[in-house]
This record gives sequence, C-alpha cells and structure tokens, in this order.
Amino acid sequence: MKKRTVVCELEEYDTSSKLPANEADLLSSAITARKNSYAPYSKFNVGAAVLLEGGEVVLGNNQENACYPSGLCAERVALYAAAANYPGKKILGIAISAGSKLHKVDRPVGPCGNCRQSIMEYEVKQQTPIFLIMQGDEGVILKSNSLQNIMPISFDDSFLGDY
Repeated sequence: MKKRTVVCELEEYDTSSKLPANEADLLSSAITARKNSYAPYSKFNVGAAVLLEGGEVVLGNNQENACYPSGLCAERVALYAAAANYPGKKILGIAISAGSKLHKVDRPVGPCGNCRQSIMEYEVKQQTPIFLIMQGDEGVILKSNSLQNIMPISFDDSFLGDY
C-alpha cells in the first residue's frame, strides 16, 4: 500500500476589505444575488457572482422546486448564464455567499459536488484556473486560486478517451 497526501491551500480573510477591490465587489454582488434566491423549502439561500474577462459580472442564485431535485444551485445558474450570454469569454472567478433563514451561517460554504464538477469543466475547457471566494452570512472568507485546490482528484474529459 502507498499513501498519498492531498493538500488544500486556501487564503483566509477576516473581512472583505482585505480582499483586492474587484474581489470584494464580486463578493458583494454574490451577497446581493443571495438575497433574491428562491429557497422556500430549505430556507438556505445562496448567491453566486461570476467574474468574466473584460469585467462583466453575471449573477445567479439557488432556485428550488417542490419537486426535488428539480432546482438548481446558484453557482450553476451563474455559470450557465455566463456561458450562454458571453460565449467564449473566460471565467476568472466566482464568489459564493450562503445563509439560512433558520440560523446564522458563520463559516464559508463551498460549492456542492455537482457545482464543483461544473466549475472544473470550465477550468479544463478554458485551460486557466478559476478562483473561488466563499463566505457564509458572517465570519471568515476563504479564497482558493483554483478549483483544483478544493477538488484535487477530479474527473475530466481525459477519462473518456476518444469521444
């Protein structure tokens, strides 16, 4: 047996004012998007803001449906809207803000597995990393300079062979 160590490197900030201005603005946009989410069942609201090359920001928020799992996560709403409305533009980063109507979320919330896979698809497609900024209602902010940092053993098209 051989053991492997996987390292996850993240930057931690105690306030958004310590982020670069464009990243603090992106997080602020994600917070705004979170306030417009549709989460009547889980009461867990998530907002995402995608920063594109050229400076465009595309917002998304979670959209639930009584017929689980028909809803969609904020990150994928924003990613797919960006790809549909700005084809060919590289995605530079994504900010994610999450909160609950039932309790305070006092730590950063990372993307779910489906969203991580979707973000990874765009990293592979554009051959450049996508940074992630994550925060709950309050508390510390985590930043990853690439999805690869939080998903180091990932699935991509190289496993599919000639398709």
